[in-house]
Amino acid sequence: MSPITYHIPDHLIDAYAAGALPHAFAVVVAAHLSMCDDCRARAGAAEMLGGALMDRLEPAALSAGARARMLAALDAPRPRQTSARRSGIFPAPVMEALHGQPPKWRMLGGGIRQQILSADAQGSLRLLYIPPGRAVPEHGHRGLELTLVLQGGFSDGAGHFDVGDVEYAHEEVDHQPTADLDGPCVVLAATDAPLRFHAMIPRILQPIFRI
Repeated sequence: MSPITYHIPDHLIDAYAAGALPHAFAVVVAAHLSMCDDCRARAGAAEMLGGALMDRLEPAALSAGARARMLAALDAPRPRQTSARRSGIFPAPVMEALHGQPPKWRMLGGGIRQQILSADAQGSLRLLYIPPGRAVPEHGHRGLELTLVLQGGFSDGAGHFDVGDVEYAHEEVDHQPTADLDGPCVVLAATDAPLRFHAMIPRILQPIFRI
């Protein structure tokens, strides 16, 4: 794997360490951390700092019945937890989102495919498969888009993104990512608002494909 050039911004690392990121973005960050020693170290430092700050807080009084609720929770049966492992190009956090199964691709047109992994009021998470040399429709953003390259690479006005790189796109970014010619590009993307497509056909199909 090529050296990672584009990393997670500091404020998202801090939010992840604090457990404050929406699920879709937390999965992208977790997948990147599994691939990037530098960002993993930054997240560890943020968690240590948060723990140190919590140690300095004044104790808070427990509400009535808190002890009983805690003991009841300890006695309650716990669901069996599975530990997802990396499989091929998919890091463990992605395999967990896939429930340990291969992607179930849905065609979007032009050979581009997607699988929506999760979607709620806070954001959506999807895998995208882009054939070699294929460009996704030009678009802007109504919110944040975080895109992690899992296979291949793509280029747009911001630069060239290889495996492990993350593109951070916001309301001021308009771009048209184009997959490299030497192979397909697979990315993991999180968004917290619908994209803003420039062409009419993508805008018409947008509600169907939930992009």
